[in-house]
Amino acid sequence: DVQLVESGGGSVQAGGSLTLSCTASVHAYSNYPVQCMAWFRQGPGKDREGVASIDSGDGTYADSVKGRFTISRDNVENIMYLQMNSLKPEDTAMYYCAVDGRPCALVKWRNFSYWGQGTQVTVS
Repeated sequence: DVQLVESGGGSVQAGGSLTLSCTASVHAYSNYPVQCMAWFRQGPGKDREGVASIDSGDGTYADSVKGRFTISRDNVENIMYLQMNSLKPEDTAMYYCAVDGRPCALVKWRNFSYWGQGTQVTVS
């Protein structure tokens, strides 16, 4: 019903910046209401963790990225962005976008309905 495609990953030196994008394509027959959009990441040997999420209000962030990352979305095009500044080696991970039809406050990360395939971010 919803296809998610991430882009914008790559390799960057510490202190650099990257912007990730996630395009949510909703099939016309489903008319799925995309409310909560979120970014997750999974580093080598680590569990998947939430990075940031956004619905109709301001974004919320993991403590590890506050002040460095900014989440935003284009509600018309159903595109979500993650501007990542002052990148650190510990930000190295596969970054995934996820969406759900419920407000972010009602969705636990394991219950997101749709997931993208991920885009790799490597910080050296």
